[in-house]
Amino acid sequence: MKAKEFDRIANKLELKTRDTHHLLAWMEHDGHVVVKTRRSHGSGDLIATNSIRQQLKLNEDQFRKMVKCTLSRIDYIDILRQKGII
Repeated sequence: MKAKEFDRIANKLELKTRDTHHLLAWMEHDGHVVVKTRRSHGSGDLIATNSIRQQLKLNEDQFRKMVKCTLSRIDYIDILRQKGII
């Protein structure tokens, strides 16, 4: 996964972001943070792709679909609901 792919996912999911020594991204629901993740500022391949997937609470297939842009924000929220996260 490239940094631009991460940014595209963060934009698509409407994650809030903050730029620190990493780019922090999180989703809030009813005033609570329900998922959070981060990426380095490098522009190449991200080495923590598996960690990002786990922090977003996605399985490998769901994450693959998210990277390929075939999973929408509404689909993602449904996944989080099914897992009891929101």
